Amino acid sequence: MTKDDGEMVEEQKKKPCRFWIWALSSVLFRLILISFSGNLNLSSRPEVSTPLTSIRRLAEGYWLKQASMSPYAGSMYHGSPLLLSLLGPLTVQRVKGQPSHLFCSLVFVIADILSAMLLRGIGKKLQMAYGLNARLLGLVKSPRDKGILPCGDIAALVYLWNPFTIVCCVGLSTSPIENLAVILALNGAVTRRVPLAAFGLVMATHLSLYPAILTIPVIFLLGYGLDAPPLKLFLQTRNVESENRSTSSASKQAKSKPTAHLPFLWKTVVHFVFWVLVWSLCVVVLCSLSLSKHGGLEEMFRRTYGFILSIEDLSPNIGVFWYFFAEVFDFFRNFFLIVFHVNILFMLLPLAIRLKHRPCFLAFIFLAISSLLKSYPSVGDSALYLSLWALFVNELADMKFSFFLFCGYLGVSLLSPVMHNLWIWRGTGNANFYFGNAIGYACFQIVFVVESVSAMLNHDRALKRCNSNHQKVEN
Repeated sequence: MTKDDGEMVEEQKKKPCRFWIWALSSVLFRLILISFSGNLNLSSRPEVSTPLTSIRRLAEGYWLKQASMSPYAGSMYHGSPLLLSLLGPLTVQRVKGQPSHLFCSLVFVIADILSAMLLRGIGKKLQMAYGLNARLLGLVKSPRDKGILPCGDIAALVYLWNPFTIVCCVGLSTSPIENLAVILALNGAVTRRVPLAAFGLVMATHLSLYPAILTIPVIFLLGYGLDAPPLKLFLQTRNVESENRSTSSASKQAKSKPTAHLPFLWKTVVHFVFWVLVWSLCVVVLCSLSLSKHGGLEEMFRRTYGFILSIEDLSPNIGVFWYFFAEVFDFFRNFFLIVFHVNILFMLLPLAIRLKHRPCFLAFIFLAISSLLKSYPSVGDSALYLSLWALFVNELADMKFSFFLFCGYLGVSLLSPVMHNLWIWRGTGNANFYFGNAIGYACFQIVFVVESVSAMLNHDRALKRCNSNHQKVEN
């Protein structure tokens, strides 16, 4: 073993220790903030809690249910009855001398830890696939090449230390539970655990509806496999190798023909659809039993998914829908509801066709778009897609405007509470102050999505150029 190999082995041993030190530090930091959560008052911030994720609304719904009324009576609770049964009893538990909703906060801390570990597992699989593809293309010789960053550790730490994730955890938002369900679905698809992927997707859709669009990337993951460069690069490499090895022109022509398109595993996808139906049936039955004496499934669908699609609550948030529908005439309301919601669907097919060879990256793009265009967004949605973005640090190393976007996100995060305070509490501003900040936030998200897609496509083109140059050198 050479000296460089010994140093590399020592460095590999130190990395897990560093990761766990940072991970445990993030947990300790959360627990410290939870002890002062009453003074921070994050649970009342519109950037953190929405009508769908507020723990105060959930506690109100649980109180109504305990009083033998429907949890959807009035206009407070609009979440899942299963989430109500899980977290509702914890909202009434009190520990003397400790902050209220302490047990709920601990549940959210555990959810963040589980999400980070699942992200780390996804990153390890993607890192292995990235190294394998690079070696097949002749771009990397060793699987321990220092140029390949540990994207799993980076993504997990980005999720744990992201200020958006921390304020959602401390601010008693149910976003950590929703993010856990989404990451569970992706982890199940990456590791090819079909029942787990189906369970995560069904629960994520049940909790917030919008993750239903992840059906496409999850099917691509199960059908095609992990993210990889376009198939034609591998076919081109095989053709050149076959030409170098062949001696007769006939064998050259036979081997230079494209072998086939990437095989799609229909059996695995059918298995996934079966489990989606099974888990959906289980969720419907459990919800029906939970609401058998309180309105039933019809009221649940109307008060949850109907509430999301109709945008009934126009309280301020970091999105753009609340201001627009507060100003639009009622005569045009239904038309613009259709326009805004269909806008997401119009983007799915073109992106799916162009990025089908990178299903995990496609899932990240879909989540970023839904965070931008959903009815009641929160910073928890941004925390999720920013962590998924970190899974592709190797591919997006040359992404443009990174510093500009970082400063933009930081500036919007700092200005948002200031503008809200000027409008609501001091009365020296108006709704345009806060809405202008929301528009700026939306613009930065648009630039972020566009530049991410552009950087990934440029990365694929760079691989093609490097592969061509490598083949010319060999010839």
